[in-house]
Amino acid sequence: MTASSISKKVVVLGTGGTIAGTASSARDNIGYTAAQVDVDQLLSEIPGLDGVLAGRSLIAEQVAQLDSKDMSFEVWLHLRARVIHHLAQVDVAGVVITHGTDTLEETAFFLHSTLSNDERQGKPVVLTCAMRPASALTPDGPQNVMDAVAVVCTPGASGVVAV
Repeated sequence: MTASSISKKVVVLGTGGTIAGTASSARDNIGYTAAQVDVDQLLSEIPGLDGVLAGRSLIAEQVAQLDSKDMSFEVWLHLRARVIHHLAQVDVAGVVITHGTDTLEETAFFLHSTLSNDERQGKPVVLTCAMRPASALTPDGPQNVMDAVAVVCTPGASGVVAV
């Protein structure tokens, strides 16, 4: 079996944040609680995701469920271990991490600084977030996740990036 004949998978690791937040009203984009929707539910509610995957399968894993202002070194270490685990799989094209906006850049910097080229295996690690909660009338998270998945599916994409 050649590498090109292997069905590629995209892994989405959920960590919580606004992208997974809910409010009591769909009109409330401020008084929400972050990290209320698990990654499986978040992904199941994205119309058009199958089109972006273009035949690839999707694997979801909840690594953490927190407001990103509460991100800790322990969570970073656990996230890093899960990223390394998935990137080591020959049939994984790359990893998307759903994250909160408060510390997305810090998490990206941590992963960029601590993942070796061998651990990344030339595959992309793409972090994404949202400014409006999942329960909003017009949440931005679904499009952001689709864009992040599109980056993972792009030939030649590599490194740790934010979308």
